[in-house]
Amino acid sequence: MNIDEKIELVSRNTVEVVEPSEMKELLEKGKSPYAYCGYEPSGEIHLGHLVTVTKLIDLENAGIKVKVLFADWHAWLNRKGSWDEIGKIVKVWKKGFTKLGLKNPEFVLGTDFQRKSEYIDDLLKLSIGTTVNRGMRSMQEVARDIDHASVSQIIYPLMQINDIKHLGVDIAQSGIEQRKIHMLAREILNKVEYKKPILVHTPLVSSLTSSGKMSSSEPDSIISVRDSPEDIKRKLNKANCPAGETEENPVLEIAKLVVFPRTNSLEIKRDEKYGGSLRFDDFSELEKAFVKKDLHPADLKNAVAEGLTEILDPVRKLFQ
Repeated sequence: MNIDEKIELVSRNTVEVVEPSEMKELLEKGKSPYAYCGYEPSGEIHLGHLVTVTKLIDLENAGIKVKVLFADWHAWLNRKGSWDEIGKIVKVWKKGFTKLGLKNPEFVLGTDFQRKSEYIDDLLKLSIGTTVNRGMRSMQEVARDIDHASVSQIIYPLMQINDIKHLGVDIAQSGIEQRKIHMLAREILNKVEYKKPILVHTPLVSSLTSSGKMSSSEPDSIISVRDSPEDIKRKLNKANCPAGETEENPVLEIAKLVVFPRTNSLEIKRDEKYGGSLRFDDFSELEKAFVKKDLHPADLKNAVAEGLTEILDPVRKLFQ
């Protein structure tokens, strides 16, 4: 795979790469760079996580080594549960993430390195040069109850920034909701003598049943990796998918961000009286057919449900 092909793979289905020229320079060095994505262990592993994992697979295929951070301390700071609850979830998530399609990830637990003295020293250095207002702004998209934020929720982004140095990574990958924290990282990591990270941000999947983005606080608005094939089909059958519309269409988003990158095709099974079965080997072809209303929402939902069921089957079997 040449550099241009690697850049295309890294960049596909992203909102942005900051900065593309830096990514190209990194890949041209011929060494194996490191990327990471951090996850707050809370609730179920769901499609939102699968979007970022799918991008991590792209990074692996482009020759980049991947670290997956189970950010247990971050989850606690962000009021996601007690230590006992978070610890139990971490065990479940380690089990689940092994079957999400990554080839050779390095799993890291936050508290295994975040309590070391050198980490705390750097955290305090970062805090000296960051205003309270700047810290608060960086958390607007990720914090719970930001209007009544605690001091811990200002420590949170500084820890996330510090993680980049102490994990020794070149690339920070996440959903676009992390952008403000990551951009702050590019501004202040020099205070602890570390380079600017390259950023790879993926879109957020729309809620299946309401306006806004998918949230684990609304069980019917998400698809969990432990959902049965029947649950997946039921939830997608109820999902917003207006004929010919592409905006805030979670079914199309799932096809684009999860199914196609992993299967490279999607088969639409239809009776001959409805035009017979169709096969799409490229998402753009499927989208065009949907916009022209050559593809009915019900047929799209059924096909995406089958694709997701196949993708999630190895994970689901772990919990049976």
